[in-house]
Formats: sequence, C-alpha cells, structure tokens
Amino acid sequence: MSSKVSHITLQVEVDENNIPEKLAWTAPDGGIQNEATKALFLAVWDHKHLESLRVDLWTKDMPVDQMKEFFHQTLVSMANTYERATNDHLLAETMRDFCAYFGEKIKGEE
Repeated sequence: MSSKVSHITLQVEVDENNIPEKLAWTAPDGGIQNEATKALFLAVWDHKHLESLRVDLWTKDMPVDQMKEFFHQTLVSMANTYERATNDHLLAETMRDFCAYFGEKIKGEE
C-alpha cells in the first residue's frame, strides 16, 4: 500500500524589521489556495526533546478585538482536541469552563 504526501504551506511577507505584513496559507487537500489570513498559531511536538515548538505570527494590522477572539476560539478548539486525543472528559470540561470565563472577560472589555 502506498502512502500519500500532503502539504500545508505558509507564506509570510515581512517588512524591513521582519514584522509580518501579509500571511497566507495553502492546503490543497482542503481546497485552500493562497488564502490570506491575519494570524496563525502553529505548534509541533518535538518527540526527541519532549517539548512543544511554536510559531505565532500576526500581521501588524490585525485588530486587537479580532486577536482576542482568535485566542478564545483557539483555546476552545484546544480543549476539544485535548478531549478527542486523551478521552479525558473531566479536564476537557474544566478547560472549556476556563474558555467561557476567558470569553466573558474579553467581552466585558468592549
């Protein structure tokens, strides 16, 4: 049986100070082709050193209110992923409780 290789590509355009001005991503298997975005979080697991490695980027014109909502939605999705990956329903629900608290706090700032 042959395996398939799938690619996800990130494109980052930076200014003279290496600050992102434009971000785009491509995921052909998902039907995404050079789609513009304002922020991205990428985490990978280094199994040799047992640590998480991350790339967190956002464009200088990313509105703060959208960044707050991006964080909120990312936290919720992490809780859901945690539950699917570990089958730990109790801690996932605790994480979702925090997400609800976080969401209330950012809404209260507006």
